[in-house]
Amino acid sequence: QVHLVESGGGMVQAGGSLRLSCAASGRSFSTSTKAWFRQAPGKEREFVASIGWPGGPIYYEDSVKVRFTISRDNAKDAMYLQMKSLKPEDTAVYFCAAHLIRPKTGPPGRDDFGSWGQGTQVTVSS
Repeated sequence: QVHLVESGGGMVQAGGSLRLSCAASGRSFSTSTKAWFRQAPGKEREFVASIGWPGGPIYYEDSVKVRFTISRDNAKDAMYLQMKSLKPEDTAVYFCAAHLIRPKTGPPGRDDFGSWGQGTQVTVSS
């Protein structure tokens, strides 16, 4: 059993930056494909970015492609999401996900992962 914990969320003004972290306890996720998803109020959980193992591939949702960077640190069993030039529409609860439950080519969807964190709130004010 793996327990994923997100951190780094908060409230920032538009144009600001935040760095989200996802750490694992219990079962390691260092060799797992990992991803970030987000869910805004009243909306479905949507894909943000994913990173495969060992060397990728990396996918981004189009609206974040230039502004967000996903990375992983296998030694620390952690994953990160550097977010820059934040916009009010980025406001959401951000979730990390790991452990694909089926082979996958292309960007993974929320139904493809077996492990999820509880989420961290990101609020961007205009």
